[in-house]
Amino acid sequence: MPQSSLWGPLDAWLRHLLPVGSIVFLIILLAIPLPMGVDVAPMLPMVAVYYWAIYRPDLLPSWVVFLLGVLFDALYGTPLGVNTLIFLLVYGVAASQRRFFIGKSFLVSWWAFCLLAAAVSLLSWLIIVAINRHILPFWPLVIQYILTVGLFPLLVWTLAQLQVRILKEED
Repeated sequence: MPQSSLWGPLDAWLRHLLPVGSIVFLIILLAIPLPMGVDVAPMLPMVAVYYWAIYRPDLLPSWVVFLLGVLFDALYGTPLGVNTLIFLLVYGVAASQRRFFIGKSFLVSWWAFCLLAAAVSLLSWLIIVAINRHILPFWPLVIQYILTVGLFPLLVWTLAQLQVRILKEED
């Protein structure tokens, strides 16, 4: 019996780490160098922030989103605070519109993400241009956006499956 009293809270605590753990996993996954010097990667952590902000914001507080953004900036060498701001904006918009998204079709969520991702991608590009004081190529941003939006369905499906299988007992 003593094991169940320990494992119950530990199991629940580990389950609650799913949103944070999935975002950390995606951040680390993107840190793996791509072959042939490819420098453009999809913003998969941003997709996960969006998803969890809508479906389980109770397990992903804004201060954790802030720390995840700092981690992302530190690992990728982007100016400190750029992706932190982007993650917090995505989180804030998604969480504030949570009631709207719940019960809507996947296409509504995807369409809204496409608009939000375009806006925050442009904002991050403008911030980096302002910090560097010279115009950066725009095509990598477009490719990153297309990859992010294109992989959105697969990543959201995966996160939804994890949520159902791992967090189902919580609800």
